[in-house]
Amino acid sequence: MLELKHLKKYYKVGETTTKALDDVSVSFRNQEFVAILGPSGSGKTTMLNMIGGLDRYDSGNLVIEGKSTDDFKDSDWDAYRNNSVGFIFQSYNIIGHLSIIDNVEMGMTLSGMSGEEKKRRAKDALIRVGLEKHMNKRPNQLSGGQMQRVAIARAIANDPEILLADEPTGALDSETSDEIMQLIKELSKERLVVMVTHNPELARQYADRIIEFADGKIQTDSNPYNGHDEVTNFKLKHTKMSYWTALKLSFKNIMTKKGRTFLTVFASSIGIISIAIVLALSNGFQKQIDQTQSDTMASMPVSIGAVASDSSAAMTDSQNSSFSKHKYVEADLSKSDKAQHVNKIDSKYLDYVKKMPKKYTKNIAVTYSTGMNLISQKDGKWQTVKFSNADPDAKTVDTSSMMASVTGVGGSVYPIDRDGNQSFLKKNYHVLSGSYPKKATDVVLIADRDNKISISALKNFGITAKTNQKFDYNQLIGKTAKLVTNNTYYKKLPTGNYVPSDRYASMANAKDTKTLKVVGILRVKSKNSDGLLSNGIAYSDQLTKSVYEDNKDSDIVKAQAASKKNIMTGETMDASTKNQMLTMLGGSETPSTIQIYPSNFKKKDRVLDYLDKYNDGKKKADQIVYTDMAGSISKLTGGMMDAITYVLVAFTGISLVTSMIMIAIITYTSVIERTKEIGVLKALGARKKDITRVFDAETAILGIGSGLFGIVVAWLCTFPINVVLEKMTGLSGVSQLNPVHAILLVIVSAVLTILGGHIPARMAAKKDAAIALRTE
Repeated sequence: MLELKHLKKYYKVGETTTKALDDVSVSFRNQEFVAILGPSGSGKTTMLNMIGGLDRYDSGNLVIEGKSTDDFKDSDWDAYRNNSVGFIFQSYNIIGHLSIIDNVEMGMTLSGMSGEEKKRRAKDALIRVGLEKHMNKRPNQLSGGQMQRVAIARAIANDPEILLADEPTGALDSETSDEIMQLIKELSKERLVVMVTHNPELARQYADRIIEFADGKIQTDSNPYNGHDEVTNFKLKHTKMSYWTALKLSFKNIMTKKGRTFLTVFASSIGIISIAIVLALSNGFQKQIDQTQSDTMASMPVSIGAVASDSSAAMTDSQNSSFSKHKYVEADLSKSDKAQHVNKIDSKYLDYVKKMPKKYTKNIAVTYSTGMNLISQKDGKWQTVKFSNADPDAKTVDTSSMMASVTGVGGSVYPIDRDGNQSFLKKNYHVLSGSYPKKATDVVLIADRDNKISISALKNFGITAKTNQKFDYNQLIGKTAKLVTNNTYYKKLPTGNYVPSDRYASMANAKDTKTLKVVGILRVKSKNSDGLLSNGIAYSDQLTKSVYEDNKDSDIVKAQAASKKNIMTGETMDASTKNQMLTMLGGSETPSTIQIYPSNFKKKDRVLDYLDKYNDGKKKADQIVYTDMAGSISKLTGGMMDAITYVLVAFTGISLVTSMIMIAIITYTSVIERTKEIGVLKALGARKKDITRVFDAETAILGIGSGLFGIVVAWLCTFPINVVLEKMTGLSGVSQLNPVHAILLVIVSAVLTILGGHIPARMAAKKDAAIALRTE
C-alpha cells in the first residue's frame, strides 16, 4: 500500500549539511503496527512527516497504492492528509476553543461531509475511544489520557488507511500509556499504523514490526516487506472549507477572548463613530438647508412675465466707474427703463417650457390674466361678486378696476404639478378641514398661522363676515360661486356696446356655467411657508387656463378685437390699452406669468441653463428674460454643506486607517498565538486558502462588529447632540443618521478590517505545517 523509494531529505545550516533521510527505502503492509525506534535526531520523525505529507522529500519517491507522488500539487497533499492519513501527536494538538466533538469533526468538515454524517462518525469515534460521556466538554476539562483519546478519535473519524503516531505516550503515565497502546494496537488490525517512539519496551510489547533508525538510515527491520502494489485508480477527494465554516471557527475563537474582542471592537469603532456622527450632522443640516431652499424656491420661483427687468443691461451702465468731463447734460433713458424688456411669450415658447425635464421641476404654473365673471348667492339671491367685473346696473363699466385685478376673486394661483398631483399644496400646506382640491373647479381657503382668513375672500362667496367673527369649518366647506362665460355674462345693447347682464338666476343655471366650490381650508405647515399664497381664496392655474379657453372666441372678445374703441364704454383706446382690455376679457393666448418651482438651488441652476438655451442665437429683442430672485442665495449656500462634510469625513477617515493598522497588528498577534492550531488544520488537510479564509473571517467578524457597534453608539449620540443643538441654535432634529450611510459604514468597516488582516492571514497560510506543530 505504501512504499518509500530512495527518499532523501537534507538540511543545510551554513556550510553544515544534516542528512535527515539518507536514501531510505521501505514498504509497508496494509494492516500492521510498525514502531520506529531511534535516538533524537536520527530522522525517524522526518520520515513520519514524509509519510504524512507534512514535509517534502528532496529526491526519491513516495508511492501510495502504486501511484507516485512526484507530480502531487499542494492541493493533492492536502487531500491525501485529509482522506488517507490520521495523526496522533505527543502534545495532543487539540484546538482549545472548540468542544471535544467539534475537534473530532474538524477533519470531516474539511472534506465537505454533511453535518449529520460527520456528527454520527464523530460520536462513534468518541464512543470507541471511551469518551462517550465527555464528547460535549471543553479540552481544558479533560485529563492528559482523555486528551490523547480525543486525538485518536479525531485521527480515525474520517476512516483513514494510515494512522501516524508521534510519541503518543510521551506525556502520559505508565498506566495510561498501556491503555493508549492497547487502543492503537486494536486500530492496527484495520489499517497501517506507524508509530515513532523512544520507548523500546512499549514497541516490543505492542508492535508487529520494529524499524530501528540512526543517522537518517534504517539500521534494522524486524519484519521486512518487499511487496509492491499494482497501480490502481487511486483518487483523492480534495478538501474544501466553506466560508460559513470559517466564520463559525473564527467566531468560536473570538468568543473565548471576550474582553480583548470587546476592546478591539471598541477601538476599531472610534473611526466609524466619528464619521457616522459627522454624516448624521451633515444629513440633518442638509435637510435643514434643503427645506430652506425648498421654502425659498416656493416663495421665490423663477418667474417669466410679459415684462421683465434685464439685469445685464443695468450691469453694463454700472460697470462704467469714471466721471464724464463734458460741459453739457444729455437726455437718456433711465437705468430702469433700459433694463425693461418685453418678453414675446408665444405658444412655441410655452411648449418649450412645458418640455422641460421633470427631474428639474415638478411644478410649473402658467397663469392667464383673463378676468373671471363670478356670481354668488346671498340670502337666497344671486349677485355679482364684489371683485367681479362691473356694476350690473351701470350703463358703462369702470374698466380700469377690472384690469387692475388679474383674478376675479382676489385670490392666489397655485400650480398643479406635471403629473397632475397636488405636490405644491401638500408640501407647503396641511388641511385644517375638508381636503386638497382634486379638480380645476375646486378652490380652497388659505388661513394664516392664526387661522385668520380675509373678509373679502369670504364675501366673494356670499358669506357675510365681520372683523373677528368666528366660523366653524363646516360653515365654509362646501360654499360655492358660479363662474359664468362671457357669452352668458355680457349682453349686447342696441348701441353695440356690451354690459353685464342682470339675469343672475339664468346665468347660474346656464349650461356652460361652472360651479366653484370650497373643498378645503388649508394652513401653512411652517413659518417659512408664510406668504406663498395670499390669505383668502386659492385656485389652480388650470382654472385660469379653462377660463381663457371658454372666452377666447366669445362675442365680446370678437367685437373688441374688431373695434378701436372700448366695446363697453365707447372710449377710444390706444394699442396698449386695447391689448389689456382683450387680455382681461380672455382674448389673449399669452400667459401673464410663467412660474417655475424647482425644489432646490441645484435644480434651479439646471432650470436656468434650460431657459438660457432657448435664447442661444436669438436677437436680444426675441430673447425671453426671466427673474431669478433666489439667485444670490444660491451662490452663498450652494455646495457649502458638501464641502464641509468632505473635509470632516477626510479628517475622521484617518481614524479608520488607524483602525485598519490596529486590526492588522491584532490579526498578526492572533496568527502567532494560533500557530499550532494552523499546523493542526494543515495536518487535517486544510488548504492554504482555508487557513487564509479562517483569519479573513475573523477580521470580517471584528470589522462588522466594530461597524455595528459604532453605528449604535453614533445613533445614541444623536439624542444628546440634538438636545444641545436645539438649546444653542433653536434647530430641532439636526443630527439624523441616514440608514443608507449606516449600512455603508458597516460595509466599509468590514472591508477595511479584512484588508488590514489579509496580509497576516496570508502569512498564516504559508506557515510550514511541521514547524507549526512543533511551536509551543
